[in-house]
This record gives sequence, structure tokens and C-alpha cells, in this order.
Amino acid sequence: MTKLILSLGPLAAVNIFLTLVSHCYIFLRIGPGIETDAFYAGIAVPQLVLSVLSGTLFYVMVPLLAGEDEKNLSQGVWSVFSLIGGALGALALGLFVLAPVWIALLLPGFSHAGHNLSVELTRIQLIGMVFSSLSGVLRAAYHARQNFLWPESCQLVESVCGLGALLWALPIFGIYAAAWVYVLRAVLLTILLLPGLGRYSRFDRSNVLIQRAWDRIWPLAVGNVYYKSGPLVDRFLTSMAPAGGLSLFYFSQQIYEAANHLISRAAVGPVLPLLTVQTKAGKSKLFRHTYRGQLVVVFALAAVTILLFIYLGEPLLRRAQKIDDDGVRLFWWISVAFAGFFIGGTVGQVLSSAFYARGDVQTPTKVGVVGFTLGIGLKVLGFQVSGLPGIALGTSFYYLGNAVALYLLLERKENALPR
Repeated sequence: MTKLILSLGPLAAVNIFLTLVSHCYIFLRIGPGIETDAFYAGIAVPQLVLSVLSGTLFYVMVPLLAGEDEKNLSQGVWSVFSLIGGALGALALGLFVLAPVWIALLLPGFSHAGHNLSVELTRIQLIGMVFSSLSGVLRAAYHARQNFLWPESCQLVESVCGLGALLWALPIFGIYAAAWVYVLRAVLLTILLLPGLGRYSRFDRSNVLIQRAWDRIWPLAVGNVYYKSGPLVDRFLTSMAPAGGLSLFYFSQQIYEAANHLISRAAVGPVLPLLTVQTKAGKSKLFRHTYRGQLVVVFALAAVTILLFIYLGEPLLRRAQKIDDDGVRLFWWISVAFAGFFIGGTVGQVLSSAFYARGDVQTPTKVGVVGFTLGIGLKVLGFQVSGLPGIALGTSFYYLGNAVALYLLLERKENALPR
């Protein structure tokens, strides 16, 4: 496991770094204001769909497909790929047509110009949403085969091409270029990962793996739709902040999420199939040792990342000519308040993976639903008391609470098993 982490870590770090550079370039080139607010607001719903669907599929497909023979694995992947492509295409079309309506409800504080720009940018990014979901299915197929390096290598090609396109197009076409580059990256990554489908297989609804996947996916997805809609709550509240506030909030959150993705790919993703194999082999003691060890590793990585971000973030941002001193101070306070969100999120992924490896998708979902419900109240209260940093602080409390609850429930469940 350590050797695999050391192999994936540098590659995943480069991918995340390039993605972060892209976000920084957009934010610093244009500056916080109506354009960046509209861009970051418009991506909220596509990201919610991806978070719910791709995350659900990954944590369900990998345990189900890991250890299966190639024929069954390919048949399962082809069936899910076809189903997701059709379903997401229909969803994207519906969201495209109704965009003016639901965006007005989501962003009540936006001006007329901000609303119209958000509609245009969102419609572009809905195309990328479909392809990003398909690439998520393919990534799960590679992980089920315990092939972790190829998806990261494809991600590197996508990141390099996307950054190059952004550097060329953003000065010419403005914020619209950022939306179209998002689509370009999603399409390119899907094409590069297509070999993961394996040998062609027709959709077979009666396939045992498909039936098991559906039984696990639907309760997880239904719960995720609710408790992963946090970004929508954030956009609703931040749309009522002064122009540029939404961008500063999202930019700080995005840096933490980039680091979260790095830790997830390098230290969390590889542990899921390993925990699944240990579960199927009945190695309960080794299972407990594995997830507890990963908790220590992930917590340490998260703590170091937070210290570096808080220490270096403000001095670096002060060099940006389009952000004034008030914006820099606001960004720093938001970043400090988000620390618990980052720790709780990374630790929670390890704990959720342990539940998914056991075939238990309901416990993480129930914990998430309860935590999110409490989190909404914390965010609203925080916004009323201290504005944007208050929303970040409410988010941190809710993520940390989820992680603690998952840990206690997992430990109780494991201690009840025979040693």
C-alpha cells in the first residue's frame, strides 16, 4: 500500500496542481466580480450531479466488480456506461431548458446581468457534466481492475491540454473560455479512458451485478442528492454577498477540495479495493488495521496541508493586482474557517470507504443526511453572525461531526465482529 501511494502521489499531485493553476488563472486574471461569480455559481448544479452520481457509482462499482472475471466486469461496465450516458443526457437537456427558472431560485441576490450570464455559462457546462460522469464510470472500472496509474496518466494529459487551452483562450474570449475548456477537458478524459470499457457487451438488465449495483446505488444516490446539495445552499447564501464575495468563498473552498482530491486519489482510492478484498476473504483483523492506518496517514496529510495553506495563502494573494486588501483579509478568514471542512472531508472518505467495502451504503448516507440537516442551520446562523467566514465555519462543524459519527459507528460495528 505504501509503495502504491508513493507511485500515485506524485502523479496525482501534478494533476491536482495543474487543475488548481487553472482555477487560479481564471480567478486572478479576471478578478473577483460578476463574471467569476456567475461562472462559479453556474457550475454548482453540474458539480452536484457529478458528486452524487460519480461518487455513488465509484464506491458501489469498485467493491462489486473487484475480483470479478473480465467478462462479467466488462459486461457490468458497458451496461452502467450506457445507462448513465442516456440518463445524464436527458437530465442535462431538462436543466438546459429550465436554466432561467432554477438559476433565479438558486441565486436570489444576483443582478439581472449576473443572472443572464450565469444561465449562459451553466448551459455550456452541462455538456461537460455528461462526459465527466462517463469518465467517472470508466475510472471505477480501472480501479476495480486495480489499475490506478493509467487513469492518473490520462488525467495528466487532460490537465496539460486544458491548461494550455485556457492560457490561450481566456485573454481572447473571457469567462466563456473557462466554461468551454471545462467541456473540452471532460470530453478528452472520457476518450482517453474508453479502453476501460473492455470488450463490447450489450446491456443486460438481468445481469446479477447490475441488480446488485442498483440495490446499492438507489438508497445511496437518494440520500446523496440531499446531503451533497451543500454547494447549492452555499451559492444561495453567497449570492446575497457583495459582488466578488461568492468568488472568494468558492476559490478558498476549491483549493481545499483540490488538496482533498489529491489525498483521495493517492491515499483513499487505492484502499477501497484492498478493503473489499480483505472483506471477501474474511480478514476482519487486517481490515481494521488497514482502515485505522489510513486514518492516521490521511489526518496527518490534511493537517500539514492546512498549515501550509493558511501560512502561505495571504502573502501570495496580496500579489494579485485585482484583489484589494479587504478581499485578501476576507479570503484568509474564510480559509481559516474551512480547516475543519477539509479534515472532516478527508477522514470521512476513509471511513465511508470502509463501510462501502463491507457492502454497507446506508450508514454513511444516514449520517450524511442528519449531518447536512444540522449543517444548513449552522451555515445560515454563521452567515447572519459573521458573513462568508460564518458559512465556512458552519460547514466545518458539520463535516467534523459527520467524521466523528462515522468513526464511532464503524468502531462499534467492527468490535462486535469475532476477532
